[in-house]
Amino acid sequence: PTLQRTTPSKTEGVEIELPDFDEFFGRIQAVSPLAKLAIQGGGTGEGGGFAAVDDETAPAGKKWKKVGGRKGQMVHQIDRIDNFRNLGPPLLRWRASMEGPCHGMKFAEFIMDTQRRQSWDPQIDNVCELYPINDLDAANIAMGFGKYGDCLKLGVGYTLTKAHPIGISPREQLTLCGIQNFDDGSHLIWGTELEEWHDHLLPAGERMARARSHLFSIALVPTGEDSFDAEYSLQLDFGGNLPHWMTAPLVLDSVKGMFSVAQPFFNAGEGSELDEFLKEEKGREKFGDRNSILFTP
Repeated sequence: PTLQRTTPSKTEGVEIELPDFDEFFGRIQAVSPLAKLAIQGGGTGEGGGFAAVDDETAPAGKKWKKVGGRKGQMVHQIDRIDNFRNLGPPLLRWRASMEGPCHGMKFAEFIMDTQRRQSWDPQIDNVCELYPINDLDAANIAMGFGKYGDCLKLGVGYTLTKAHPIGISPREQLTLCGIQNFDDGSHLIWGTELEEWHDHLLPAGERMARARSHLFSIALVPTGEDSFDAEYSLQLDFGGNLPHWMTAPLVLDSVKGMFSVAQPFFNAGEGSELDEFLKEEKGREKFGDRNSILFTP
């Protein structure tokens, strides 16, 4: 049992409630074989990634149904399980094999940075980190000292969407999100909706209908110096009274589009924005700008 349930954010008086990480990462591994591979380690490089996952084990009593993707395409498989965990919306899963260096923080920007998110998701009005954790060591302690890699980022995030032309009014979300980094270069981006007793953390202003991400994860596993596999799992409830058969195809196409927008960013090569960022990051690492509790000399 974990001792610590809440931990201070960088804002005085605002505590972040941490989930039971064994249970939470267990749920992710049950639906995302690539996340399981990232956490277990040893699945990178040639013959790694999707070639090394255990695809036989579906979540208890459920069967994945293939609903998109084609061999040879970047997004080569899209699967779904309807009414997953009896929560209503389907659980969707996208599999892509991408070119370029594997970088969790940069990939996460396509979800967590407003400008990058708008580049593929025109419905986004704002997405921001409201309350970053004060001390990442506290997260790493709660996660069991490296059992799930090194937590690079954790905080409470807010998402606001615009009205959708098919008749969906604006939605808001309040999520706990994080990024895990593993020794073999794999990454896991994750998120879960916060319960209603956290609603006081929502930004001031008019309240919108609430959408909920019951489960969100993106596992990234390098398959070479300049290639990686990505598995995106999402169970999103739009809230309101729209039927899931109507909203699920929107999500399916939207995320598929994200991969098409992210790909040219990752394989832009020499002199690109990513290339410059990676060079700078290497320089910073030499001077050790962050000493994680997991890497004590």
